[in-house]
Amino acid sequence: MARYKPYFYNRPKFIPIRFSKQILPGTFEYTLNYLIDNELDLSIFDERFKNDETGAPAYDPKILLKIILYAYSRGIISSRRIARACRENVVFMALSADTRPHFTTIANFISTMDKEVVKLFLEVLLVCDEQGLIGKDMFAIDGCKLPSNASKEWSGTKEEFKRKVQKMEKAIKGIVEKHRMTDKTETGNVVREKEEKYIKTLQDQVKKIREWLKNNEDKIGKSGKPIKSNITDNESAKLKTSRGVIQGYNGVTVVDSKSQVIVAADAFGQGNERELLKPMLEDVEKNFKAIGEDEVLKKAKVTADSGFHSEANLKMLSEKGIDGYIADPYFRKRDPRFQEEGAKYREEKEKRRKRDKQFRARDFSFAEDLSYCICPAGNKLYRSGCNIERKGFRQVRFKAPKSACSDCELRDKCMRDPEKTEARQVAYIVGKTEEKKNSFTEKMKRKIDTGIGRIIYGMRLAIAEPPFAHIRSIMGLDRFTLRTKKKVDVQWKLYSMSRLQKVPFCRQC
Repeated sequence: MARYKPYFYNRPKFIPIRFSKQILPGTFEYTLNYLIDNELDLSIFDERFKNDETGAPAYDPKILLKIILYAYSRGIISSRRIARACRENVVFMALSADTRPHFTTIANFISTMDKEVVKLFLEVLLVCDEQGLIGKDMFAIDGCKLPSNASKEWSGTKEEFKRKVQKMEKAIKGIVEKHRMTDKTETGNVVREKEEKYIKTLQDQVKKIREWLKNNEDKIGKSGKPIKSNITDNESAKLKTSRGVIQGYNGVTVVDSKSQVIVAADAFGQGNERELLKPMLEDVEKNFKAIGEDEVLKKAKVTADSGFHSEANLKMLSEKGIDGYIADPYFRKRDPRFQEEGAKYREEKEKRRKRDKQFRARDFSFAEDLSYCICPAGNKLYRSGCNIERKGFRQVRFKAPKSACSDCELRDKCMRDPEKTEARQVAYIVGKTEEKKNSFTEKMKRKIDTGIGRIIYGMRLAIAEPPFAHIRSIMGLDRFTLRTKKKVDVQWKLYSMSRLQKVPFCRQC
Protein backbone atom coordinates (compact mmCIF):
# COMPACT_ATOMS: atom_id res chain seq x y z
CA MET A 1 0.00 0.00 0.00
CA ALA A 2 1.33 3.46 -0.92
CA ARG A 3 2.72 5.70 1.79
CA TYR A 4 3.01 9.49 1.62
CA LYS A 5 4.83 12.05 3.68
CA PRO A 6 2.54 13.68 6.25
CA TYR A 7 1.80 17.40 6.04
CA PHE A 8 0.09 19.86 8.37
CA TYR A 9 -1.20 23.26 7.32
CA ASN A 10 -1.65 24.51 10.86
CA ARG A 11 1.92 23.80 11.94
CA PRO A 12 3.64 27.11 12.83
CA LYS A 13 7.15 27.79 11.56
CA PHE A 14 9.45 30.74 12.11
CA ILE A 15 11.35 31.71 8.97
CA PRO A 16 14.00 34.43 8.64
CA ILE A 17 12.90 36.75 5.84
CA ARG A 18 14.80 39.37 3.88
CA PHE A 19 12.06 41.65 2.51
CA SER A 20 13.98 42.61 -0.63
CA LYS A 21 14.05 38.91 -1.65
CA GLN A 22 10.24 38.64 -1.42
CA ILE A 23 9.72 41.26 -4.16
CA LEU A 24 10.53 39.13 -7.21
CA PRO A 25 11.61 40.65 -10.56
CA GLY A 26 8.97 40.41 -13.27
CA THR A 27 6.06 40.92 -10.89
CA PHE A 28 3.79 43.95 -10.52
CA GLU A 29 4.98 44.56 -6.97
CA TYR A 30 8.59 44.71 -8.20
CA THR A 31 7.67 47.29 -10.87
CA LEU A 32 5.59 49.24 -8.37
CA ASN A 33 8.41 49.25 -5.82
CA TYR A 34 10.96 50.34 -8.45
CA LEU A 35 8.81 53.13 -9.88
CA ILE A 36 7.89 54.70 -6.55
CA ASP A 37 11.47 54.53 -5.25
CA ASN A 38 13.28 55.64 -8.41
CA GLU A 39 11.00 57.27 -10.99
CA LEU A 40 8.22 59.24 -9.26
CA ASP A 41 8.74 62.62 -7.61
CA LEU A 42 6.78 62.43 -4.34
CA SER A 43 8.02 65.69 -2.86
CA ILE A 44 4.43 66.98 -3.27
CA PHE A 45 3.58 65.07 -0.08
CA ASP A 46 6.21 66.93 1.99
CA GLU A 47 3.90 69.93 2.45
CA ARG A 48 1.55 67.73 4.49
CA PHE A 49 3.97 67.53 7.40
CA LYS A 50 5.57 70.13 9.65
CA ASN A 51 7.27 67.79 12.11
CA ASP A 52 10.93 68.48 11.32
CA GLU A 53 11.54 69.93 14.80
CA THR A 54 8.62 68.68 16.90
CA GLY A 55 6.09 65.88 16.60
CA ALA A 56 6.32 62.18 15.87
CA PRO A 57 7.77 60.90 12.57
CA ALA A 58 5.13 60.27 9.89
CA TYR A 59 4.75 57.20 7.68
CA ASP A 60 6.64 57.67 4.44
CA PRO A 61 4.17 58.39 1.56
CA LYS A 62 6.17 55.94 -0.55
CA ILE A 63 5.26 53.11 1.82
CA LEU A 64 1.58 54.08 1.90
CA LEU A 65 1.36 54.41 -1.89
CA LYS A 66 3.00 51.04 -2.43
CA ILE A 67 0.62 49.12 -0.20
CA ILE A 68 -2.50 51.02 -1.38
CA LEU A 69 -1.81 50.59 -5.10
CA TYR A 70 -0.82 46.96 -4.62
CA ALA A 71 -3.96 46.33 -2.54
CA TYR A 72 -6.18 47.94 -5.20
CA SER A 73 -4.54 45.80 -7.87
CA ARG A 74 -5.55 42.72 -5.84
CA GLY A 75 -9.12 43.90 -5.25
CA ILE A 76 -8.56 44.90 -1.61
CA ILE A 77 -10.35 48.23 -1.09
CA SER A 78 -11.05 48.36 2.64
CA SER A 79 -8.42 50.20 4.70
CA ARG A 80 -8.93 47.65 7.50
CA ARG A 81 -8.14 44.78 5.14
CA ILE A 82 -5.08 46.62 3.82
CA ALA A 83 -3.80 47.13 7.37
CA ARG A 84 -4.45 43.48 8.16
CA ALA A 85 -2.60 42.37 5.01
CA CYS A 86 0.43 44.37 6.19
CA ARG A 87 0.49 42.17 9.31
CA GLU A 88 -0.24 38.79 7.69
CA ASN A 89 0.83 38.81 4.00
CA VAL A 90 4.53 38.51 3.19
CA VAL A 91 4.38 40.66 0.02
CA PHE A 92 2.57 43.45 1.88
CA MET A 93 5.13 43.14 4.70
CA ALA A 94 7.92 43.46 2.15
CA LEU A 95 6.40 46.50 0.39
CA SER A 96 5.73 48.24 3.72
CA ALA A 97 9.08 47.12 5.21
CA ASP A 98 7.01 45.73 8.08
CA THR A 99 6.00 49.22 9.26
CA ARG A 100 2.34 48.15 9.78
CA PRO A 101 0.43 51.45 9.41
CA HIS A 102 -2.93 51.65 11.21
CA PHE A 103 -6.09 51.48 9.08
CA THR A 104 -7.04 55.05 10.10
CA THR A 105 -3.72 56.27 8.72
CA ILE A 106 -4.39 54.51 5.42
CA ALA A 107 -7.97 55.79 5.19
CA ASN A 108 -6.96 59.38 6.00
CA PHE A 109 -4.12 59.28 3.46
CA ILE A 110 -6.47 58.19 0.64
CA SER A 111 -9.31 60.58 1.47
CA THR A 112 -7.10 63.69 1.78
CA MET A 113 -4.79 63.32 -1.24
CA ASP A 114 -7.10 65.09 -3.74
CA LYS A 115 -4.38 67.62 -4.66
CA GLU A 116 -1.45 65.21 -4.70
CA VAL A 117 -3.21 62.50 -6.74
CA VAL A 118 -3.40 64.77 -9.82
CA LYS A 119 0.37 65.35 -9.72
CA LEU A 120 0.92 61.65 -9.05
CA PHE A 121 -1.22 60.72 -12.06
CA LEU A 122 0.88 63.03 -14.25
CA GLU A 123 4.10 61.48 -12.92
CA VAL A 124 2.86 58.01 -13.92
CA LEU A 125 1.73 59.34 -17.31
CA LEU A 126 5.18 60.85 -17.89
CA VAL A 127 6.89 57.53 -17.14
CA CYS A 128 4.55 55.72 -19.55
CA ASP A 129 5.28 58.31 -22.24
CA GLU A 130 9.05 58.03 -21.74
CA GLN A 131 8.80 54.26 -22.08
CA GLY A 132 6.95 54.63 -25.41
CA LEU A 133 3.73 53.11 -24.12
CA ILE A 134 1.50 55.97 -25.34
CA GLY A 135 0.97 56.15 -29.11
CA LYS A 136 -1.11 59.37 -29.18
CA ASP A 137 -2.76 58.17 -32.39
CA MET A 138 -6.23 57.38 -31.05
CA PHE A 139 -8.07 57.98 -27.79
CA ALA A 140 -11.28 56.24 -26.72
CA ILE A 141 -13.59 57.82 -24.14
CA ASP A 142 -16.04 55.81 -22.07
CA GLY A 143 -17.74 55.76 -18.67
CA CYS A 144 -18.21 53.10 -16.00
CA LYS A 145 -21.07 53.55 -13.51
CA LEU A 146 -20.23 52.20 -10.05
CA PRO A 147 -22.22 52.24 -6.80
CA SER A 148 -20.87 54.41 -3.99
CA ASN A 149 -21.04 54.42 -0.21
CA ALA A 150 -24.59 55.79 -0.21
CA SER A 151 -28.05 54.21 -0.34
CA LYS A 152 -30.52 55.12 -3.08
CA GLU A 153 -33.28 54.75 -0.46
CA TRP A 154 -32.10 58.07 0.96
CA SER A 155 -32.64 59.88 -2.35
CA GLY A 156 -35.47 62.29 -3.14
CA THR A 157 -36.62 65.88 -3.40
CA LYS A 158 -37.49 68.00 -0.34
CA GLU A 159 -41.19 67.35 -0.89
CA GLU A 160 -40.59 63.59 -1.03
CA PHE A 161 -38.54 63.73 2.17
CA LYS A 162 -41.29 65.71 3.91
CA ARG A 163 -43.84 63.05 2.94
CA LYS A 164 -41.45 60.35 4.15
CA VAL A 165 -41.15 62.07 7.54
CA GLN A 166 -44.94 62.29 7.84
CA LYS A 167 -45.24 58.61 7.03
CA MET A 168 -42.64 57.67 9.67
CA GLU A 169 -44.27 59.86 12.32
CA LYS A 170 -47.63 58.27 11.54
CA ALA A 171 -46.08 54.81 12.00
CA ILE A 172 -44.57 55.89 15.35
CA LYS A 173 -47.95 57.21 16.54
CA GLY A 174 -49.63 53.97 15.50
CA ILE A 175 -47.20 51.81 17.50
CA VAL A 176 -47.44 54.07 20.56
CA GLU A 177 -51.25 53.93 20.43
CA LYS A 178 -51.08 50.16 20.15
CA HIS A 179 -48.91 50.00 23.29
CA ARG A 180 -51.53 51.97 25.21
CA MET A 181 -54.27 49.55 24.21
CA THR A 182 -52.43 46.29 25.01
CA ASP A 183 -51.71 44.68 28.37
CA LYS A 184 -48.13 44.12 29.46
CA THR A 185 -48.17 40.32 29.29
CA GLU A 186 -44.95 38.35 29.12
CA THR A 187 -45.36 37.69 25.41
CA GLY A 188 -46.41 41.28 24.91
CA ASN A 189 -43.20 42.50 26.57
CA VAL A 190 -41.06 40.68 23.98
CA VAL A 191 -43.04 42.18 21.11
CA ARG A 192 -43.07 45.56 22.84
CA GLU A 193 -39.29 45.54 23.17
CA LYS A 194 -38.86 44.92 19.42
CA GLU A 195 -41.37 47.63 18.58
CA GLU A 196 -39.62 50.11 20.86
CA LYS A 197 -36.36 49.42 19.04
CA TYR A 198 -38.18 50.02 15.76
CA ILE A 199 -39.58 53.31 17.13
CA LYS A 200 -36.05 54.38 18.10
CA THR A 201 -34.83 53.58 14.57
CA LEU A 202 -37.66 55.59 13.02
CA GLN A 203 -37.03 58.52 15.35
CA ASP A 204 -33.35 58.56 14.42
CA GLN A 205 -34.26 58.53 10.73
CA VAL A 206 -36.79 61.34 11.20
CA LYS A 207 -34.13 63.40 12.99
CA LYS A 208 -31.64 62.74 10.20
CA ILE A 209 -34.09 63.83 7.50
CA ARG A 210 -35.22 66.95 9.39
CA GLU A 211 -31.60 67.97 9.92
CA TRP A 212 -30.95 67.62 6.18
CA LEU A 213 -34.11 69.56 5.27
CA LYS A 214 -33.03 72.37 7.56
CA ASN A 215 -29.56 72.78 6.04
CA ASN A 216 -30.04 71.89 2.36
CA GLU A 217 -32.01 72.95 -0.71
CA ASP A 218 -33.18 70.95 -3.71
CA LYS A 219 -30.76 70.35 -6.56
CA ILE A 220 -32.12 71.91 -9.74
CA GLY A 221 -31.90 70.07 -13.06
CA LYS A 222 -31.46 71.48 -16.57
CA SER A 223 -35.23 71.77 -16.96
CA GLY A 224 -35.38 74.07 -13.93
CA LYS A 225 -37.25 71.51 -11.86
CA PRO A 226 -35.95 69.90 -8.62
CA ILE A 227 -34.06 66.63 -9.04
CA LYS A 228 -33.35 63.97 -6.43
CA SER A 229 -30.79 64.74 -3.75
CA ASN A 230 -29.16 62.17 -1.48
CA ILE A 231 -28.95 62.65 2.29
CA THR A 232 -25.89 60.40 2.71
CA ASP A 233 -23.83 61.77 -0.23
CA ASN A 234 -25.50 64.65 -2.03
CA GLU A 235 -22.85 64.74 -4.77
CA SER A 236 -23.67 61.18 -5.88
CA ALA A 237 -26.54 60.49 -8.27
CA LYS A 238 -29.05 57.84 -9.25
CA LEU A 239 -27.62 56.13 -12.33
CA LYS A 240 -29.35 53.74 -14.74
CA THR A 241 -27.27 50.64 -15.50
CA SER A 242 -27.85 47.26 -17.15
CA ARG A 243 -28.34 45.86 -13.64
CA GLY A 244 -30.91 48.44 -12.55
CA VAL A 245 -30.67 51.82 -10.86
CA ILE A 246 -27.74 52.44 -8.51
CA GLN A 247 -26.67 55.33 -6.28
CA GLY A 248 -23.15 56.18 -7.25
CA TYR A 249 -20.70 57.91 -9.59
CA ASN A 250 -19.75 57.68 -13.24
CA GLY A 251 -16.04 56.95 -13.61
CA VAL A 252 -14.97 58.28 -17.04
CA THR A 253 -11.63 57.49 -18.65
CA VAL A 254 -9.72 58.40 -21.79
CA VAL A 255 -7.67 55.43 -23.01
CA ASP A 256 -4.76 55.47 -25.47
CA SER A 257 -4.91 52.84 -28.22
CA LYS A 258 -1.29 51.60 -28.15
CA SER A 259 -1.06 49.91 -24.72
CA GLN A 260 -4.46 50.83 -23.25
CA VAL A 261 -2.89 53.34 -20.86
CA ILE A 262 -5.49 55.53 -19.15
CA VAL A 263 -4.37 59.10 -19.89
CA ALA A 264 -7.23 60.88 -18.07
CA ALA A 265 -9.65 59.72 -15.37
CA ASP A 266 -12.39 61.60 -13.53
CA ALA A 267 -15.45 60.66 -11.47
CA PHE A 268 -18.73 62.55 -11.95
CA GLY A 269 -21.94 62.49 -9.97
CA GLN A 270 -24.16 62.42 -13.05
CA GLY A 271 -25.30 59.79 -15.50
CA ASN A 272 -25.75 62.01 -18.58
CA GLU A 273 -22.44 61.69 -20.42
CA ARG A 274 -23.17 64.38 -23.02
CA GLU A 275 -21.89 67.07 -20.68
CA LEU A 276 -18.74 65.10 -19.81
CA LEU A 277 -17.03 65.02 -23.23
CA LYS A 278 -15.68 68.57 -23.05
CA PRO A 279 -14.17 68.32 -19.52
CA MET A 280 -12.52 64.98 -20.39
CA LEU A 281 -10.94 66.40 -23.55
CA GLU A 282 -9.75 69.41 -21.57
CA ASP A 283 -8.18 67.02 -19.04
CA VAL A 284 -6.34 65.18 -21.81
CA GLU A 285 -4.95 68.45 -23.19
CA LYS A 286 -3.97 69.65 -19.71
CA ASN A 287 -2.30 66.34 -18.76
CA PHE A 288 -0.21 66.12 -21.93
CA LYS A 289 0.69 69.80 -21.75
CA ALA A 290 2.01 69.17 -18.23
CA ILE A 291 4.39 66.49 -19.56
CA GLY A 292 5.52 68.59 -22.54
CA GLU A 293 3.09 67.59 -25.31
CA ASP A 294 1.07 70.39 -26.93
CA GLU A 295 -2.05 70.03 -29.09
CA VAL A 296 -2.05 66.24 -28.80
CA LEU A 297 -5.76 66.00 -29.70
CA LYS A 298 -5.27 67.68 -33.08
CA LYS A 299 -2.91 64.89 -34.09
CA ALA A 300 -5.10 62.01 -32.89
CA LYS A 301 -8.50 60.47 -33.53
CA VAL A 302 -11.08 60.54 -30.73
CA THR A 303 -13.85 57.94 -30.43
CA ALA A 304 -16.80 57.74 -28.03
CA ASP A 305 -20.11 55.92 -27.88
CA SER A 306 -23.58 57.40 -28.42
CA GLY A 307 -23.85 58.45 -24.77
CA PHE A 308 -21.49 61.35 -25.57
CA HIS A 309 -23.35 62.34 -28.75
CA SER A 310 -24.97 65.76 -29.07
CA GLU A 311 -25.02 68.53 -31.66
CA ALA A 312 -23.13 70.82 -29.26
CA ASN A 313 -20.37 68.23 -28.71
CA LEU A 314 -19.90 67.63 -32.44
CA LYS A 315 -19.75 71.38 -33.03
CA MET A 316 -17.12 71.66 -30.29
CA LEU A 317 -15.00 68.93 -31.95
CA SER A 318 -15.23 70.73 -35.29
CA GLU A 319 -14.26 74.10 -33.82
CA LYS A 320 -11.24 72.58 -32.04
CA GLY A 321 -10.11 70.72 -35.15
CA ILE A 322 -10.41 67.27 -33.52
CA ASP A 323 -10.94 64.24 -35.75
CA GLY A 324 -13.82 62.71 -33.78
CA TYR A 325 -15.93 59.58 -34.32
CA ILE A 326 -18.99 59.66 -32.05
CA ALA A 327 -21.94 57.45 -32.90
CA ASP A 328 -25.50 58.77 -32.81
CA PRO A 329 -28.28 56.80 -31.02
CA TYR A 330 -29.45 55.24 -34.33
CA PHE A 331 -26.02 54.13 -35.52
CA ARG A 332 -26.69 50.41 -35.12
CA LYS A 333 -30.00 50.59 -36.98
CA ARG A 334 -28.09 51.78 -40.05
CA ASP A 335 -25.37 49.14 -39.68
CA PRO A 336 -26.07 46.21 -42.06
CA ARG A 337 -24.37 43.80 -39.62
CA PHE A 338 -27.21 44.36 -37.14
CA GLN A 339 -30.09 44.37 -39.63
CA GLU A 340 -30.57 40.62 -39.86
CA GLU A 341 -30.13 40.02 -36.13
CA GLY A 342 -32.51 42.81 -35.16
CA ALA A 343 -35.20 42.09 -37.76
CA LYS A 344 -36.99 39.50 -35.65
CA TYR A 345 -36.84 41.66 -32.55
CA ARG A 346 -38.21 44.69 -34.43
CA GLU A 347 -41.03 42.59 -35.88
CA GLU A 348 -42.08 41.39 -32.43
CA LYS A 349 -41.80 44.92 -31.07
CA GLU A 350 -44.03 46.22 -33.87
CA LYS A 351 -46.65 43.58 -33.12
CA ARG A 352 -46.71 44.55 -29.44
CA ARG A 353 -46.95 48.22 -30.36
CA LYS A 354 -49.94 47.65 -32.63
CA ARG A 355 -51.62 45.59 -29.96
CA ASP A 356 -51.00 47.93 -27.04
CA LYS A 357 -50.59 51.49 -28.33
CA GLN A 358 -52.14 54.11 -30.60
CA PHE A 359 -51.82 54.19 -34.36
CA ARG A 360 -48.87 56.05 -35.82
CA ALA A 361 -48.23 57.68 -39.19
CA ARG A 362 -46.86 54.40 -40.57
CA ASP A 363 -50.31 52.81 -40.07
CA PHE A 364 -51.90 55.28 -42.54
CA SER A 365 -51.92 54.93 -46.34
CA PHE A 366 -50.80 58.06 -48.21
CA ALA A 367 -51.66 58.99 -51.80
CA GLU A 368 -48.76 59.38 -54.23
CA ASP A 369 -49.44 63.08 -54.71
CA LEU A 370 -50.03 63.49 -50.95
CA SER A 371 -53.44 65.03 -51.55
CA TYR A 372 -55.05 62.76 -48.96
CA CYS A 373 -54.44 59.68 -46.78
CA ILE A 374 -56.52 56.75 -45.51
CA CYS A 375 -56.68 55.88 -41.81
CA PRO A 376 -56.80 52.28 -40.44
CA ALA A 377 -60.62 52.55 -40.22
CA GLY A 378 -60.86 53.37 -43.96
CA ASN A 379 -61.74 57.05 -43.57
CA LYS A 380 -60.13 59.77 -45.67
CA LEU A 381 -57.99 62.55 -44.13
CA TYR A 382 -57.43 65.72 -46.19
CA ARG A 383 -54.29 67.79 -46.48
CA SER A 384 -54.19 70.70 -44.04
CA GLY A 385 -50.66 72.07 -44.51
CA CYS A 386 -47.59 71.77 -46.77
CA ASN A 387 -43.84 72.31 -46.27
CA ILE A 388 -44.17 72.62 -42.53
CA GLU A 389 -40.81 72.52 -40.75
CA ARG A 390 -40.53 70.81 -37.38
CA LYS A 391 -37.39 69.57 -35.61
CA GLY A 392 -35.37 69.73 -38.84
CA PHE A 393 -37.89 67.83 -41.01
CA ARG A 394 -40.30 69.02 -43.71
CA GLN A 395 -43.82 67.68 -43.24
CA VAL A 396 -47.18 67.51 -44.95
CA ARG A 397 -50.08 67.43 -42.49
CA PHE A 398 -53.50 65.81 -42.83
CA LYS A 399 -56.67 66.18 -40.80
CA ALA A 400 -59.84 64.08 -40.70
CA PRO A 401 -63.34 65.62 -40.73
CA LYS A 402 -65.11 65.57 -37.38
CA SER A 403 -67.88 63.35 -38.79
CA ALA A 404 -65.36 60.62 -39.66
CA CYS A 405 -63.92 60.41 -36.13
CA SER A 406 -66.98 61.08 -33.92
CA ASP A 407 -68.48 57.57 -34.18
CA CYS A 408 -65.35 55.61 -35.19
CA GLU A 409 -64.85 52.24 -33.46
CA LEU A 410 -61.06 52.68 -33.45
CA ARG A 411 -61.21 56.09 -31.79
CA ASP A 412 -59.60 54.85 -28.55
CA LYS A 413 -56.60 53.41 -30.41
CA CYS A 414 -56.28 56.35 -32.77
CA MET A 415 -56.22 59.24 -30.30
CA ARG A 416 -54.29 59.87 -27.11
CA ASP A 417 -57.21 61.69 -25.52
CA PRO A 418 -60.43 60.47 -27.22
CA GLU A 419 -62.71 62.49 -24.92
CA LYS A 420 -61.16 65.86 -25.79
CA THR A 421 -59.83 65.38 -29.35
CA GLU A 422 -62.44 65.97 -32.06
CA ALA A 423 -60.52 64.76 -35.12
CA ARG A 424 -57.28 62.89 -35.83
CA GLN A 425 -54.32 64.67 -37.37
CA VAL A 426 -51.26 63.01 -38.89
CA ALA A 427 -48.00 64.24 -40.45
CA TYR A 428 -46.05 62.74 -43.36
CA ILE A 429 -42.29 63.45 -43.31
CA VAL A 430 -41.12 64.54 -46.78
CA GLY A 431 -37.45 65.01 -45.96
CA LYS A 432 -34.89 66.95 -44.00
CA THR A 433 -34.50 70.70 -44.06
CA GLU A 434 -31.32 72.20 -45.51
CA GLU A 435 -30.30 73.27 -42.03
CA LYS A 436 -30.58 69.71 -40.73
CA LYS A 437 -28.75 68.27 -43.76
CA ASN A 438 -25.80 70.53 -42.97
CA SER A 439 -25.89 69.98 -39.20
CA PHE A 440 -22.88 68.52 -37.41
CA THR A 441 -24.93 65.43 -36.53
CA GLU A 442 -25.67 64.68 -40.21
CA LYS A 443 -22.02 65.29 -41.14
CA MET A 444 -20.95 62.83 -38.43
CA LYS A 445 -23.46 60.26 -39.73
CA ARG A 446 -22.05 60.51 -43.25
CA LYS A 447 -18.49 60.30 -41.87
CA ILE A 448 -19.04 57.35 -39.54
CA ASP A 449 -21.18 55.37 -42.02
CA THR A 450 -18.32 55.05 -44.52
CA GLY A 451 -16.26 51.87 -44.59
CA ILE A 452 -13.22 53.46 -42.98
CA GLY A 453 -15.46 55.31 -40.49
CA ARG A 454 -17.01 52.07 -39.25
CA ILE A 455 -13.57 50.46 -38.94
CA ILE A 456 -12.20 53.37 -36.88
CA TYR A 457 -15.28 53.52 -34.67
CA GLY A 458 -15.21 49.73 -34.26
CA MET A 459 -11.76 50.03 -32.68
CA ARG A 460 -13.32 51.95 -29.77
CA LEU A 461 -14.67 48.76 -28.23
CA ALA A 462 -11.25 47.12 -28.13
CA ILE A 463 -9.60 50.21 -26.62
CA ALA A 464 -12.04 51.58 -24.04
CA GLU A 465 -13.80 48.48 -22.69
CA PRO A 466 -10.90 46.16 -21.62
CA PRO A 467 -9.66 48.55 -18.85
CA PHE A 468 -13.15 48.53 -17.30
CA ALA A 469 -13.37 44.75 -17.59
CA HIS A 470 -9.97 44.43 -15.90
CA ILE A 471 -10.82 46.89 -13.11
CA ARG A 472 -14.22 45.36 -12.33
CA SER A 473 -13.80 41.64 -13.08
CA ILE A 474 -10.11 40.84 -12.58
CA MET A 475 -9.16 43.33 -9.88
CA GLY A 476 -12.62 43.09 -8.27
CA LEU A 477 -12.90 46.86 -7.72
CA ASP A 478 -16.66 47.07 -8.23
CA ARG A 479 -17.70 49.97 -5.98
CA PHE A 480 -16.51 53.24 -4.47
CA THR A 481 -16.07 53.11 -0.71
CA LEU A 482 -15.75 56.87 -0.13
CA ARG A 483 -18.23 59.76 -0.16
CA THR A 484 -18.23 63.16 -1.93
CA LYS A 485 -16.96 63.73 -5.46
CA LYS A 486 -13.52 64.92 -4.29
CA LYS A 487 -12.75 61.69 -2.43
CA VAL A 488 -14.32 59.41 -5.04
CA ASP A 489 -12.24 61.11 -7.74
CA VAL A 490 -9.09 60.24 -5.77
CA GLN A 491 -10.16 56.62 -5.55
CA TRP A 492 -10.97 56.45 -9.28
CA LYS A 493 -7.55 57.84 -10.22
CA LEU A 494 -5.89 55.30 -7.91
CA TYR A 495 -7.96 52.55 -9.58
CA SER A 496 -6.71 53.75 -12.96
CA MET A 497 -3.08 53.76 -11.81
CA SER A 498 -3.25 50.34 -10.13
CA ARG A 499 -4.72 48.97 -13.36
CA LEU A 500 -1.31 49.57 -14.99
CA GLN A 501 -0.19 46.12 -13.84
CA LYS A 502 -1.52 45.03 -17.26
CA VAL A 503 0.89 47.41 -19.02
CA PRO A 504 4.60 46.61 -19.64
CA PHE A 505 5.43 49.50 -17.33
CA CYS A 506 9.21 49.59 -17.07
CA ARG A 507 11.75 47.73 -19.18
CA GLN A 508 14.28 47.82 -16.36
CA CYS A 509 11.91 45.65 -14.25
